[in-house]
Amino acid sequence: MRWIGLGIVALVVLSFTTLDLRWSDFLSPGALRSLGRFAVSFFPPETSAAFLRRTLDGTLETLAMSLLGTLLAAVGGLALALGASARNHDAHRSMTAPLLRGATRTALNVLRSVPELVWASLLLIAAGLGPFSGTLALAVHTSGVLGRLFAESIENAPPEPAFALRVRGIGRLRVFLYATLPQVWPQVISYTLYRWENNIRAAAVLGVVGAGGLGQMLYYHLGLFQMRESCTVLIAMMGLVALVDALSYAARRWLNR
Repeated sequence: MRWIGLGIVALVVLSFTTLDLRWSDFLSPGALRSLGRFAVSFFPPETSAAFLRRTLDGTLETLAMSLLGTLLAAVGGLALALGASARNHDAHRSMTAPLLRGATRTALNVLRSVPELVWASLLLIAAGLGPFSGTLALAVHTSGVLGRLFAESIENAPPEPAFALRVRGIGRLRVFLYATLPQVWPQVISYTLYRWENNIRAAAVLGVVGAGGLGQMLYYHLGLFQMRESCTVLIAMMGLVALVDALSYAARRWLNR
């Protein structure tokens, strides 16, 4: 452990020495004055009724994108998790099970390795501008994340209930539904809620590439240097993230009682 700690310290020191970090320029009086003028330009926020209605529409659109994308990812991730954890089922006796498991895990790695912004940029070509492409981007990326987490949960589930049903000739799907899934269901819900928290932030950023919601509003108004409108959108983003975080935390606390 001592050598690991020394290695981490050495990497941190090397990262500072290899980067061109000019703190003197960043903290110079001129830079601080420019930063102050830029921050002041955001206030007061735009509070006209028409703009607040537009912001509310963008907030609801962002919320819908994150919620639908997470639900699609939970279903897709659970389906992929079955293949990625094939050695836990009677399918592990077949010759094709290792191939299926390897292919599914490779697919999960690819899905979660590509960021949401890249998926959104690719899907914009097929689905066009708007929240549909953003929702699909969230669903594709999150499927890779949840699929890996669900697969680990399934593999760590006690095998005795599933074995008891298999020896009685119960089919593979029913074994999963009645023996394995009830054991991992609390983890499935907890992981899904946690990823919903992350996706609400990601959905707010995806608008940068034209995927709709608050992110697209923020990109538009910042591009026109409309700082007061941008401040209102930023406040809506922070409020939405705080609300979803609170709801997700309360739901996880209720599930873990």
